[in-house]
Amino acid sequence: MKVQRYDRAFIKDNDITETAEGYLNLIAPVTKPGVFPYRRGDGAMQMEAKLPEELFSDSMIESLNSKPFTDDHPHELVTAANYKKYAKGTTHNDAQVRDNKLFVSLTVTDADTIKKIKNGKRELSLGFSADLIEQRGTYDGVQYDSVQRNMRVNHLALVDQGRVGPDAAIRGDSAAFMIDSKDINNELGGNAMAKLVFDGKEIEVDPLVKANFETLESKLETATTRAASADKLEGERDSLKVQLDAKEKELADVKESALTEDKLDQAIAESIELRDSARVFLGDDYDFVGKTNREVKEAAIKTVNDSFKADGKSDDYVDAFFDSLKVTVKEDGFTSDANFNKGKPNAKEEAEIEKKKAARQNIGKKGDN
Repeated sequence: MKVQRYDRAFIKDNDITETAEGYLNLIAPVTKPGVFPYRRGDGAMQMEAKLPEELFSDSMIESLNSKPFTDDHPHELVTAANYKKYAKGTTHNDAQVRDNKLFVSLTVTDADTIKKIKNGKRELSLGFSADLIEQRGTYDGVQYDSVQRNMRVNHLALVDQGRVGPDAAIRGDSAAFMIDSKDINNELGGNAMAKLVFDGKEIEVDPLVKANFETLESKLETATTRAASADKLEGERDSLKVQLDAKEKELADVKESALTEDKLDQAIAESIELRDSARVFLGDDYDFVGKTNREVKEAAIKTVNDSFKADGKSDDYVDAFFDSLKVTVKEDGFTSDANFNKGKPNAKEEAEIEKKKAARQNIGKKGDN
């Protein structure tokens, strides 16, 4: 008898990567060997076996490659005729067996479906057909009534977690596998017991009890992983913020201490103007090398007032004193040969002043300092 079946698996955060185009690449287990309860067409429940030799056959693995990825299961098989209607992505050509589970990677290309995955819609459900053969046996300690053979994948669907309906999630190794079931405890009775390891002890429980237990374990593992990732990201963020603050302070200090090009030009111009002004007092032979602006101004002031004391005086005070002398020189024409303490120069001194002024004017025309 040919039947349609749906297995469910769970996508974890570390299974997801995003491409530069905004697509999502996923890799996840989609089914595994085991004995699972399914509802028959007449409403009764039966235990069906996915045996490794059937599930991991070359034909089954190959059928998982290049299959459409859908948002929920469509109400019909996906074919070339309706592919555009249902497909939101596709599986790749790398279906393989790992850790006793069947894995495949896929790419999701539909923007709305990508948004749903990011918002927490994380369960995958494999849609496949199989020949159901009545055959009793035991696999992994669980009795079964039938065996699924000649399994072929039609599509892989994204489904809501815990959706309303006759579904129960059976999880193993952090992967959830959906089966069509309802009130499984009442219908299966006690003839199909599963083994559950709890606190190091192996006990027999109803399959649904084991399913619920493993579901909770998987959810706890996912929540713990997310919490650890959040703590790690928060620590990295805080560390980067400290580094950024340090770099910003370092940059501010550099800007504070460094001369900009405009400031450098201004400083050079002020230094040249100061030397020209100070030579009126200090003469052309004065050595300006290694002297600060304040030292030059103090030396110029002392040629006029040898009792001048700059100790304890601010730069503003020295600047104002020097500027006052420059005004006097401009108005009265005094040079370094004049002594303001003596009053106005005599005729001989005046002639000498004019001579030096003319000489300085000629020097200035030649572009010399």
